[in-house]
Amino acid sequence: MQNSANLAGTDRPGLDLLDTAPLIEDPYRTLAALREAGPVHRITGTDGRPAWLVTRYEDVRQALADPRLSLDKRNAAPGNYSGFSLPPALDTNLLNMDPPDHTRVRRLVVKAFTPGRVEKMREPVRRVADELLDAIEPDGRADLLVTYAGQLPIIVICDLLGVPQRDRRDFRAWSDALITPDPARPQVAREAVGGMLHFYTGLVESKRAEPGDDLLSDLIRVRDDEAEGGDDRLTEDELTSLAFLILLAGYENTVHLIANSVLVLLDHPELLRELREDPSGLPAAFDELARYESPAPLAIRRFPLEDIEIGGVTIPAGETVLLSNASAHRDPAHFPDPDHVNVHRVRSGHLALGHGIHYCLGAPLARLETETALTALLGRFPGLRLDIPREEVRWRPSIRARGLISLSVAW
Repeated sequence: MQNSANLAGTDRPGLDLLDTAPLIEDPYRTLAALREAGPVHRITGTDGRPAWLVTRYEDVRQALADPRLSLDKRNAAPGNYSGFSLPPALDTNLLNMDPPDHTRVRRLVVKAFTPGRVEKMREPVRRVADELLDAIEPDGRADLLVTYAGQLPIIVICDLLGVPQRDRRDFRAWSDALITPDPARPQVAREAVGGMLHFYTGLVESKRAEPGDDLLSDLIRVRDDEAEGGDDRLTEDELTSLAFLILLAGYENTVHLIANSVLVLLDHPELLRELREDPSGLPAAFDELARYESPAPLAIRRFPLEDIEIGGVTIPAGETVLLSNASAHRDPAHFPDPDHVNVHRVRSGHLALGHGIHYCLGAPLARLETETALTALLGRFPGLRLDIPREEVRWRPSIRARGLISLSVAW
């Protein structure tokens, strides 16, 4: 069995996630070197504290479903973790829960995202996509991240939750403040948290006063109706936090699933042409595009409930474990020729939407939105191309979420 000294060659962390440069423009080269050197590495985490990075596919997949790895921050060893703190009304969500609370809360909302119910949204989502493309088509060029990929998911998720048009805010600014905080301007993140807290608590109050035919009204009814909710009822913080998570996660991941996929297709014109001519190939393409350029390079941090062995390395209870989806997705032991796009892979199993009990609640909706967005876009603009040199395309300075700063295209 290896220990931390044998693994990294030193007791000092070998990779500093606060130094984002090696993991932004070309993260896969850095991760490949780590993966080849060993399955688990002692590193400096995103909070500046020591952490363990898991790099190989089988280890990452097994760890994602391992009940001994807790998402509850209360299981972090004292002084081990200092991640970004949100108020309880935003933080009491599924990303910080283990069973039985996780099971109880997820059960109340999962019915809204079953494949059958989501499939009924295909036509409404296509209408939204077509309307957005109608608006930009006469211009001949656009920042597709702002005008299309960044618009479609927020419209869809706001409609699902029942957020009135007048109350829809700049969720991208709030998301960027959390995902890519500026160390020189900490007040921006604080202001974003304050704005979100005010928005979500106000949204719950307004939907409670004037319920509608939407998901949030349904959740409020279960929260408030003791006869219907029984022991499964949400607390008020859980209710507000669930609305926050559904809206933020439903926006953040899908925006970048769409935009990253468009960029990969523009980089591979033969594949773009193939999918334009036969859109029935998009479901399989979705899995490969999500693997190749996932918007979730790291899974949510975890804390062992006991000393645990991963990849032959013993990780003490309470220490921070980071699972590298980005590295797992380029592991040649699972994906042959992983640095090339192949939509006809016999073996998939990407982890972009998670695995195990924490598998993304909105995965069916994210898939439907991405497939629909790409189908509409490729069908409308056969001459779609980048509007800037490829080397000028920039990624957000964040290792928490892999997404573009902008996507300038023309047609």
